[in-house]
Amino acid sequence: MDIVEGVRQGDVRAMARLMSWIENDGPEATAALKALYPATGRALIVGITGPPGTGKSTLTDLLTKEFRRGGKTVGIVAVDPTSPFTGGAILADRIRMQQHSLDPGVFIRSMATRGHLGGLARATNDVANVLDAAGKGLIFIETVGVGQDEVEIVKTAHTTVVVTVPGLGDDVQAIKAGILEIADIFVINKADREGADKAAAELQAMMGLASGRRAWTPPILKTVATQGQGIAELAQEILAHQASLDREGGREARHRERSRAVFFELLQERVTRRLVERATANGTLDITIERIVRREVDPYSAVDELLAKAGL
Repeated sequence: MDIVEGVRQGDVRAMARLMSWIENDGPEATAALKALYPATGRALIVGITGPPGTGKSTLTDLLTKEFRRGGKTVGIVAVDPTSPFTGGAILADRIRMQQHSLDPGVFIRSMATRGHLGGLARATNDVANVLDAAGKGLIFIETVGVGQDEVEIVKTAHTTVVVTVPGLGDDVQAIKAGILEIADIFVINKADREGADKAAAELQAMMGLASGRRAWTPPILKTVATQGQGIAELAQEILAHQASLDREGGREARHRERSRAVFFELLQERVTRRLVERATANGTLDITIERIVRREVDPYSAVDELLAKAGL
């Protein structure tokens, strides 16, 4: 079976194989993604983000159960820290979600960040497109959880769920750093702990400061994921946000924003790669670096020279 046709039919092996090609940045992956692109744009993409230790994996696991009960097919992209020994993903999230492994309506993929900043693997968008083309109606992207750099998730997701827990000293600072602007739903998990009401009040106060900036007011939910509390309400808020996007034309706007981000990332990557390959082949790169080392030219001027020679 052709791999593109296999993905369209939801074949697990074809999907896994293509995702491996994507992570290895092979040319065959690009060809397949080009062919699959017209079949994308149907799935709802939900980002689950927040500091480490807030229970994002448990929430994702239980949300998957909830939406499966409603008949939705689900794809999960768990962006893990890169293993310092193998360079691959540390598969903690996939281990936690083993109960879904026999469900044909759920596909789980763990991905390594490979040193990429911001908590999202470079190939996350491509993997989400594979899941989309395979017919998954809902795609969860659970990020590493590295604090304020998590704002990158907004470039990928239609709905962004920001998870926190009571007692994290840097919660307010993280929110001030930009999380407030990207959250569509706030979740205070482990709400059976002391301080949950205080955390909710602080978030509410900050939402008040941001009032008028957005058509959608992010709700603040309390959950105890280990006990399954608040999961159904969270699922309903995700669907409510989807409905709001559809009414206000927000889904199309987010598709446009995502497309723009992907285009510029690819453009930057391809242009840089081609310039470096050309400069390496003709020996210009090594010569230029030596000139910089000897202080014959500064790196800024050297880059300008390289771009000028390429006609850019």
